[in-house]
Amino acid sequence: NRIALYPGSFDPPTRGHTDLARRSLVLADKVIVAVARTSTTEPLFTVEDRLAMLQAAIGDDPRIHYQSFEGLLVEFARRSGATLIVRGLRAVSDFEYEFQMAMMNRHLLPRLETVFLVPPEDATYLSSSLVREIARHGGDVSEFVHPVVADALHRRFSG
Repeated sequence: NRIALYPGSFDPPTRGHTDLARRSLVLADKVIVAVARTSTTEPLFTVEDRLAMLQAAIGDDPRIHYQSFEGLLVEFARRSGATLIVRGLRAVSDFEYEFQMAMMNRHLLPRLETVFLVPPEDATYLSSSLVREIARHGGDVSEFVHPVVADALHRRFSG
């Protein structure tokens, strides 16, 4: 079985994230949506909340699994038997950083390949940080996130 990792902070998960997770199934028999426990910023939602929101938004496809990880992604890939990392590219500006990460990951674990997917056209501008900002200021995020995520954001910012 070919196992792919789709890693990220997913804070919060957007429709772009859920689209990429589902489309990753054409590349692998099993996709692990992997929520990173380590982050350079303080997350808005706990890892457990993000995992629950992802599962609600993506669904119960038996080929998609939800896990968290800590430390190096390549070590998580080694433990899970993954040979593929799926990353999303929204704009050319994302490429340089993602390319450097892909090359380093391949250096650390040569059997690990990285594949870049682009989001659907209506989600190219979408990011978790933009969704957080809109929600923080009382804006409607319902077209950008699953209803479960929209409700969680509303509860978080409504005081």
